[in-house]
Amino acid sequence: MRVAAVMLMGLLATACASTSETYPSRTATEQLLVARAADEAVEGLTVPVPKTSRIFVDDAYFRAENAAYAVSAIRGALSAAGHALASNRADADVIFEVRAGALSIEQMRRVFGIPEVRVPINDSFNVVSVPELSIYSRRDRVGVAEFSGFLYDAKTGAPLGAVVPMTGEFRIRRHNFLMIFAWGQQRIDPGDRDPGDSWREF
Repeated sequence: MRVAAVMLMGLLATACASTSETYPSRTATEQLLVARAADEAVEGLTVPVPKTSRIFVDDAYFRAENAAYAVSAIRGALSAAGHALASNRADADVIFEVRAGALSIEQMRRVFGIPEVRVPINDSFNVVSVPELSIYSRRDRVGVAEFSGFLYDAKTGAPLGAVVPMTGEFRIRRHNFLMIFAWGQQRIDPGDRDPGDSWREF
């Protein structure tokens, strides 16, 4: 009986639970880094056409991950600037063709000590990972966005102007000392807002 009781206690002590999760191509933090960079890139966007002209944003050549968010940010910036938006080419006076130069993540890590390395152990190129042994390390994750475009008359195709590259960055930096003590910006907080602050009339 004692042996059975000890075995039962051992089983209870080693019991665990697990949950299933989905793993998208980018983490939530990476998605937010790109989104914040896109918002910064289009801040203050203006185009050289009258405010009475209806603009159709042509994203046929806008190819990037998170492209839908970036195009919506461009449309939002035009709307905030007072421009009317057309839902299709037929109703537009002006076509604004946009393209993405960059819409992605850059990462940089600085290590004072021995960084993590992978060492081959046989002729089949099997490797073993040697963990980092550092006194101090710093990791930067940066969302980078760059857009540009040009405008032409929807009816005649005549050129009206161009928008020089719009760039934006959003950075998260983390410091680590002796691989235990960490500080710096490690998450993105939306911040506290009073009720109604989410609405702004143009």
